[in-house]
Amino acid sequence: QLQLVESGGGLVQPGGSLRLSCAASGFTLDYYAIGWFRQAPGKEREGVSCISRSGGSTNYADSVKGRFTISRDNAKNTVYLQMNSLKPEDTAVYYCAAGGLFSLCARGDMDYWGKGTLVTVSS
Repeated sequence: QLQLVESGGGLVQPGGSLRLSCAASGFTLDYYAIGWFRQAPGKEREGVSCISRSGGSTNYADSVKGRFTISRDNAKNTVYLQMNSLKPEDTAVYYCAAGGLFSLCARGDMDYWGKGTLVTVSS
């Protein structure tokens, strides 16, 4: 069974950091571009960051540039999202997704989705 499982979410104070992980089972992430997306209560899902199959190309939403870093460890079949300087507006359920084309990632055109992990930024 093909699965993506996110972990690392939780409650953090403004200015704090979290690292999210996206682990795959049943398939190899090497062949896929991976994206992180988020959905806040009452809002539409938005793209956060994407990384190409090799890791050589990345992109970020303007709202997270300079604060979030996406990376991948294909040997561990895992992709990460390091989130620093967190703000209350970063509060959302974060999803990872795998897709065949990096160029389609930013618009959410992906093949496999995880169930999400909740990030709450609050004092």
